[in-house]
Amino acid sequence: MEVAIVKYNAGNIYSVDYALKRLGIIPTITADPELLQKADKVIFPGVGEALSTMEYLRQHRLDEIIINLKQPVLGICLGMQLMCRYSEERNTRCLGIFDTEVKRFIPQRHEDKVPHMGWNTLTNVKSKLFTTGLENKFVYFVHSYYVPVNEHTAATTDYIEPFSAALHKNNFYATQFHPEKSGSVGESILKNFLNR
Repeated sequence: MEVAIVKYNAGNIYSVDYALKRLGIIPTITADPELLQKADKVIFPGVGEALSTMEYLRQHRLDEIIINLKQPVLGICLGMQLMCRYSEERNTRCLGIFDTEVKRFIPQRHEDKVPHMGWNTLTNVKSKLFTTGLENKFVYFVHSYYVPVNEHTAATTDYIEPFSAALHKNNFYATQFHPEKSGSVGESILKNFLNR
């Protein structure tokens, strides 16, 4: 199986690479349109800031490539947010795969910390990304922006308010949490994606 990781100016590419190698997959880390288009699966990771990342994707025409991929695609963290229509982070127009926006967490109480960082549970899981048994399991988050619950929500998490922990539409899957940093639960989710 050919798995490609989209190479661009954002972090956590190598933690995803390492997680896949633990599963016996040697991925290709690339920005080459041909390699991305012919891969069996594509992973679009990300840790970083929305506007500068979208500018980079547009300059390198990776935005068009990602939007038009036909095989299963998995966006992670910033990757998920960039797959939405718009982000409040620096007023950024994103890829528009999911017709929803990304909002900044607004603390409601003294104990509400932003960024949301650490382990939290998945609820209302309803995508092929999640096998039975993953309801109420803990996964690892690091983010200051979130996607509200919407028609594409495939799992929710509650922090300050309920938000989309995962999204799914056609061949596009996405997680706000980091499966590559979520232990055996994250490993199961990566396996489910690879088996799509």
